[in-house]
Amino acid sequence: MNVPEIAKQSIAEAFGAFVLLVIGAGSVLTATAMNDSNPLLIAFAHGLAIFIGVAAVGHISGAHFNPAVTFGFLITGKIAPRQALAYVGSQLLGAIIGVVVLRVIFSGAESAMGSAAETANLGVPHLYGDVSVPVGILIEAVLTFFLVFVIFQVAVDSKGPASIAPVAIGMTITLGALMGGPLTGAALNPARAFGPALISGYWADHYVYWIGPLLGGGLGALVSAHVLQGLPFRLPWKNGDGE
Repeated sequence: MNVPEIAKQSIAEAFGAFVLLVIGAGSVLTATAMNDSNPLLIAFAHGLAIFIGVAAVGHISGAHFNPAVTFGFLITGKIAPRQALAYVGSQLLGAIIGVVVLRVIFSGAESAMGSAAETANLGVPHLYGDVSVPVGILIEAVLTFFLVFVIFQVAVDSKGPASIAPVAIGMTITLGALMGGPLTGAALNPARAFGPALISGYWADHYVYWIGPLLGGGLGALVSAHVLQGLPFRLPWKNGDGE
């Protein structure tokens, strides 16, 4: 079957976001239903979900699964605008489908599972305790900086250890969730926040999960590509391949 390359890449990106939401957000709902919100288990669920996604489809799309990662690729000239748009749309769609599946699984207002879905707003990340919006943005930015920096150093740099990319990226997600999970939910990914917010209708401080990851992801990409790797600054639409 002759499937266009952009279609294959879009399916791969949707798949990765779908796995992240079903396993990652699903772990939050399961923990809530069991009254055992163990941050270690939730962190590893998110990290292992990304590990699986990168290992399965990284060779097809590069395994972004995250608008912040795609943004980093865009501003460093490693992906064209039209392709970036297709990636982000696919990531958001995959996240939405993942949350719809969770809503079906955790249905029934009278059950513990249904109550967990309502209590946790289908896994929407949010600011905890006294964490302010500026601090929340800073946390999401710093942790996403680490994530995108690692992706560029391990999977993008031709001299990097690409063979361990799934482990390195998955563990970076795990470590970020261990630190930031109890503070912001450690989305590090606008799609991770958007899917649950759209389906549950809970949008409190939602912009934190776009501003922080995009800032941090963009900076991580620029530092890795143009400082450590020494690549020349090039935007794809300046070279006639902006499609």
